[in-house]
Amino acid sequence: MTRSTFVSADAAELAFVERSGFVESRHIGSAVVLDPDGSPLISLGAPEAPVFTRSSLKPLQAIAAMSFTEQVTGTWAALATASHKCEAGHAEAVAGMLESAGLSVDDLRCPSAHPADGAFRRSLQEAGTGDPTSRLYFNCSGKHAAFLMAATALGAETATYLEPAHPVQARIAEVVEAFAGETPAALGTDGCGAPVFALSLTGLARGIGRVVRLGCTDADSGATSATEPFASFATEARTLMGAVFAEPWAIEGHGRPNSTVIDRLGIFAKGGAEGVIVMSTKAGYSVALKCLDGSSRATGLVALTLLRKAGAIPDISDDLLGEVIAEITESVTGGIDSEGRTAVVGQVNVGEDIARIR
Repeated sequence: MTRSTFVSADAAELAFVERSGFVESRHIGSAVVLDPDGSPLISLGAPEAPVFTRSSLKPLQAIAAMSFTEQVTGTWAALATASHKCEAGHAEAVAGMLESAGLSVDDLRCPSAHPADGAFRRSLQEAGTGDPTSRLYFNCSGKHAAFLMAATALGAETATYLEPAHPVQARIAEVVEAFAGETPAALGTDGCGAPVFALSLTGLARGIGRVVRLGCTDADSGATSATEPFASFATEARTLMGAVFAEPWAIEGHGRPNSTVIDRLGIFAKGGAEGVIVMSTKAGYSVALKCLDGSSRATGLVALTLLRKAGAIPDISDDLLGEVIAEITESVTGGIDSEGRTAVVGQVNVGEDIARIR
């Protein structure tokens, strides 16, 4: 029997696309918003069904790697949880991570890719390197470099650092279960080759909400009980969140959606492939969702709208929130206007099931 995430009959309408006054597409899926204690404030679709968490899992993978080595700090910590677009600064930082462990690009086990950042790619081409591809330029290279730094600090084998039985991956499994508060429903292979877990959206939101809250509250605040299984990773969470909020560009890239949300709103955001995203406020209000069709076109819009409707971001003005949503949501375009610019002929809107929430 084929294992599966939720099906369309269980889904809610999260967003729709309007073009020239006609609804052209609809995105259905599931979503959940949790308060800092992990209680649901909003639930849509089937948030208890398992989904592959994809890159939204990276903060937990980063914390596990950081628990083995104190060298993953600052920009390197941010890169450990990044899905970067490979600006020059990303490539330089990842190269430094590898060098610190006495390793090279050849030790990375992620695929090769072109830099997604056009300016950096052009600079390499103009420098005479041809059409540049490298494992260093893959969007998960920072995470892989952190894995390798952890393996080296342990004295563990580096060639097999992606195997589920490797000590680094075993620690990741421990961290995921501790923060998410549930046993993963499945283990798969992510696009970068690393193990990836299937969790409920509730478990994903709970886990990342705990990371952000633990990382952004004072050690003596009492916000988290020392008896919680994830509390022992408080140092790593604080280092990680300190790095992410200090250098949002590292998470994705200057002007990119996740980096923009972190920078302008002070909300942690981490998208993943196949329409998954998770966000959390510093106080620990969290949202996780998956568009069933795998599209990420509306995920930022939906996540921020749900946080607003849950009352989780009262200090953010409607004007600022609207500006950021417009900045991170792709326009619906068609042709050019009277001045030769690309014309906007529609927009992405939150779906009916979200619009009716009061």
